[in-house]
Amino acid sequence: MQDTHDLLVRSTTDFPALRRDTTRILQVNLGYLCNLSCVHCHVNAGPNRTELMELATIETVLEVIRQRGIQVLDLTGGAPEMNPHFRYLVREARAMGVEVIDRCNLTILLEDGYQDLPEFLAEQQVHVVASLPCYLEDNVNKQRGKGVYQGSMEAIRRLNAVGYGASLTLDLVYNPTGPSLPPPQVALEADYKRELAARFGLRFNSLLTITNMPISRFGAVLLAHEQFNDYMQLLRDSFNRDTLPAVMCRNTVSVDYQGYLYDCDFNQMLHMPMGHESSHRHLSTLLDDDVRGEAIYVADHCFGCTAGAGSSCGGALE
Repeated sequence: MQDTHDLLVRSTTDFPALRRDTTRILQVNLGYLCNLSCVHCHVNAGPNRTELMELATIETVLEVIRQRGIQVLDLTGGAPEMNPHFRYLVREARAMGVEVIDRCNLTILLEDGYQDLPEFLAEQQVHVVASLPCYLEDNVNKQRGKGVYQGSMEAIRRLNAVGYGASLTLDLVYNPTGPSLPPPQVALEADYKRELAARFGLRFNSLLTITNMPISRFGAVLLAHEQFNDYMQLLRDSFNRDTLPAVMCRNTVSVDYQGYLYDCDFNQMLHMPMGHESSHRHLSTLLDDDVRGEAIYVADHCFGCTAGAGSSCGGALE
């Protein structure tokens, strides 16, 4: 697979300098193991990946939450639910009153050993953010594999049955299927709600639109189709300075499965450690150090977060 790292992370970039604010969100990658292998996946997750966060690192995550007063624990993967310590981490964080976000691919809820997850997530009042690249079957199956659309509909039905989309929060995530920016979030959310309700009687709270990053699998696809330069030009031409105050790297610390720190999960995949340091800073350093005011490690891929209406793990920025 072709790598876009050297095309993005160069000695200089014209992306504006940024500094960190108070850390409010700890985004933790619990490992790259996943039951799917999606084309747009920026972490190259899949069923054959073996990297998983160990219990000792998870205990450090919990200690940092206590010490730093973290408000939100954002769990990602792979499929974060496939980490054997997922439920322990969720219970402990919720016991501290922390909001927990589970970035769910939906189909994991149908797999053997995970079919009771809707009840567990509801019991712990976890905020579920679920990937659904489109409300049309062909587009979803192109990105995520044959049969994923129907499985996703069944998973949403099971989540609705335990209160998600009503008393419990279920947000869906849209990614474009190709080298284009997402359409306006509000209008697309209305389309999703209308179509999913009419076709399947399903409900959810909000739609989050996220721009595909030109890294990992999606970056390799761009290179293979000779679309990388055009896509980067689109991101640059669509740069929106008004999104800079809200980019997620200002108040979020990204933690990889080994416990090392990054300004965001995209930097994590590009091996761009927090603080531009040659040796990776470990999660345990947050027990003593406050990273507020530090320079954020930016590179050309950052234009993906600031193009058009902007893009973050919480959807459009404007």
